[in-house]
Amino acid sequence: MQAVDKLLMLGIAVSDMPKSKEFYADKLGLEITQDYRQDDDHWYASLAFPEGGATINLTFTRNGEIEPGNIGVYFATSDITAAHEELTEKGLEVSEVQDDLYGPGSGVKFINLEDPDGNQVLLVQE
Repeated sequence: MQAVDKLLMLGIAVSDMPKSKEFYADKLGLEITQDYRQDDDHWYASLAFPEGGATINLTFTRNGEIEPGNIGVYFATSDITAAHEELTEKGLEVSEVQDDLYGPGSGVKFINLEDPDGNQVLLVQE
């Protein structure tokens, strides 16, 4: 089995959401599909390519939860349990299978690990 099937999303922590949205949407031509500002310290924006495919998720947190410059890569997998087992057997430190990636009740199962440079890698069951 191959642990990952396709790229779903690239998450980028940013220090200035308005400037980042302007860069990705106005300058590069991506479409803002979601713009969610929870409060002054938590702001998220999702962008899509005109031809579809993977999305880019910009994340701003003021309290240091996610430092600007960190990248999160989201891959799809058809069997999260098998992917967890395979990656663990290959010697990787992998979180337990978790639920609700996109918030309470979403039911989206995922596992979390880090690449050699500490970037977040998530495998998401589609």
